Amino acid sequence: MPTMLPAFPMRRTTLTLILASLLVGCSGQGAKDASKHPTQVGYIVAQPSTVPLAVTLNGRTVAFETSEVRPQVNGVIVKRYFTEGSYVRAGQQLFQIDSSLYRAAVNQAQADLTSARATAEAASAKADRYKPLADMEAVAKQDYADALATARSARASIAQNAAALDTAKTNLRFTTVPAPISGRIGRSLFTVGALASASQADPLAVIQRMDPIYVDMQQSAADITALRRRLAAGGINPGSTTVHLKFDDGSKYAYAGTVQFSEVTVDEGTGTVTLRAKFPNPDGLLLPGMFVSAIFDQANDPNAFLIPQNAVQRDFDGSAFVMTAGDDGKAGRRKVVADRTSGAYVVVTSGLQPGDKVIVQGLNGLKLGTEIKAVPSTAPQKVEPRAAKPGEAGAKGH
Repeated sequence: MPTMLPAFPMRRTTLTLILASLLVGCSGQGAKDASKHPTQVGYIVAQPSTVPLAVTLNGRTVAFETSEVRPQVNGVIVKRYFTEGSYVRAGQQLFQIDSSLYRAAVNQAQADLTSARATAEAASAKADRYKPLADMEAVAKQDYADALATARSARASIAQNAAALDTAKTNLRFTTVPAPISGRIGRSLFTVGALASASQADPLAVIQRMDPIYVDMQQSAADITALRRRLAAGGINPGSTTVHLKFDDGSKYAYAGTVQFSEVTVDEGTGTVTLRAKFPNPDGLLLPGMFVSAIFDQANDPNAFLIPQNAVQRDFDGSAFVMTAGDDGKAGRRKVVADRTSGAYVVVTSGLQPGDKVIVQGLNGLKLGTEIKAVPSTAPQKVEPRAAKPGEAGAKGH
């Protein structure tokens, strides 16, 4: 007689299938009901604010003052009084040129002046003696006139010799070569024993004053023209003259500078205009010829909008857009002009109106026309629980 299988396992299998069907039905119904709920999003109210129009320009540092130390007389350099690369002060002696010939010239000029004074005294005395004699006609009037002319000529000779003495003393003083300005002096281009000449092409040394220091920046003439037109139209306001520097490694310079002026001509080769700024340089960190980036606010836009960066999205063509919360309870899509950032925000200059509700939270998968529940972005966001799929641990039926 064949063995009969118990009916209990069959009943258990049937019950399992029924439960599974109920779970699938419940989960599907839950997902369908969840899809009917509007998507909760957070928004901010767009309001215009004054946003600086920052510009970054390439520039190079330039010494505040530069002086070439040059000889004023000819002679052999007999001594150098400075250390190359050190700081020198205006008037400090740097070189000594052989002064023997110039000292002798001073002595000769002094002797010539003494002789001229003696001659002038004798001529004046003779003219004084001739004057009463000429009045009495004891001597010819012509003799008196000649004596008077000789006395005047002798006095003129005194002036000439005095001038020659001043020239000789000046040349003697020029044998001591001082620093024209205070600053850092470079290497000596002439050594002791070299012949210095007043007409030589190369200087003896170069001194540069580096505190303060200039930074020359180059800006496109087209950009400057566009900026001036916008300022004239009243759309933007003049900005600050404060400038900040960045080095090649991205680090910032500790001190802020000030724009001094801009050139009145355009460089024909580059089409740029040079702007000059002055920076304090007490630590000597900036050296002439360094490449830096200068950042400053050329103008202020009073009608721009600051929107969080995550709220601004891009189309395939690169154009920017934001999602907005409409009064009809649906998501809108607005194209905007956003070509720069300011800190953690994107600067929107066109496409928004004051009072627009820009969605900044819940943007993932949000599309145009989606039904939404808009709340301020500062309100806590409601997170809907995800419906469990059939077969997942923790799935329950009704």
